[in-house]
Amino acid sequence: MVNLTANLSMMFNEVNFMDRFKQASNQKFKSVEYLFPYDFSKDDILNELNENNLTQILFDLPAGNWDSGDRGIAADPNRITEFEDGVGLALEFANVIKPKNLTCLVGKIPSSVSDIEAQDTLIKNLSFASEKLSNSGFQLLVEPINTVDIPGYWLSRTDKAVEIINLVGHSNLKLQYDIYHMQIMEGNIINSIKNNLGIIGHMQLADNPGRHEPGTGELNYPKIFNEIDAMGYEGWIGCEYIPAEDTISGLKWALPYLQ
Repeated sequence: MVNLTANLSMMFNEVNFMDRFKQASNQKFKSVEYLFPYDFSKDDILNELNENNLTQILFDLPAGNWDSGDRGIAADPNRITEFEDGVGLALEFANVIKPKNLTCLVGKIPSSVSDIEAQDTLIKNLSFASEKLSNSGFQLLVEPINTVDIPGYWLSRTDKAVEIINLVGHSNLKLQYDIYHMQIMEGNIINSIKNNLGIIGHMQLADNPGRHEPGTGELNYPKIFNEIDAMGYEGWIGCEYIPAEDTISGLKWALPYLQ
């Protein structure tokens, strides 16, 4: 059975963030995810989760200054202390709202930093975060992202992400597999998921092109869902897409999976 979770950073943008929990519940979602909770009250978020019978599936570790263009700092050797402090902040929120996963965005690196330095830094930071989160009962994910939407993003392919995970060698570190990003970078989605199923801790989706809901682009999502179900994947799939029009009218594709 495909388990869909609503991404509140992209869906239900017709209302304020704190009102999106109720919107998701009204559409029969049982869980939510989003990028960052840090601009909001931990207790207010917990209240929305409880009032709407929602499970928190994931949010991201602090990723630097988003408004200034940061998309993660985990591979930048000049920002290791900032990364470690961010893990501490994420845990303050996680200990209240209890997500199953926290995602590390790797980000871009300065031109003065070599790939070797970036990889060594990323391994160090992921090792640190894996241990800290493991001690508190939360799983860490690392996500490759396409370099069309984010030029220069350092971790952009599945095989490289798997290599990094193996080099870290911590049982608490898994792969966040985003179908949209990997369709742009690699294609061959079904085989890629099948080959890496044992290391995938969470999935996300959007259609391509446009990053809209399934059914608006080239991906055969009914086939992908059937194959994922047949593989025995029991995790969640985050709906991290930009609604082509309004969120609710665009949810017809999801109705069979939200009953």
